[in-house]
Amino acid sequence: MEDNELVVKEIKRILEKIRPYLNSEGGDLEYVDFKDGIVYIRLLGACEGCMAMDYTLKDGIEALLVENVPEVLEVKNVTEEGLN
Repeated sequence: MEDNELVVKEIKRILEKIRPYLNSEGGDLEYVDFKDGIVYIRLLGACEGCMAMDYTLKDGIEALLVENVPEVLEVKNVTEEGLN
């Protein structure tokens, strides 16, 4: 298995651990891509347009991924219009 595939597998494993917390508030997330140290996700449901979305993205999801996956530098939300 290629190194990048292992990184993506670990990213997805961590995202699956986060999902129940988002679901409990009516939200969800979808993995989109990992490129150049950036994880692209799409926040869904109640997370879309939520006033705490930036906090959830940066202080929650990004902090957890950066701490546990050395290759991850940042997490960005992808919207229907493109990248946020």
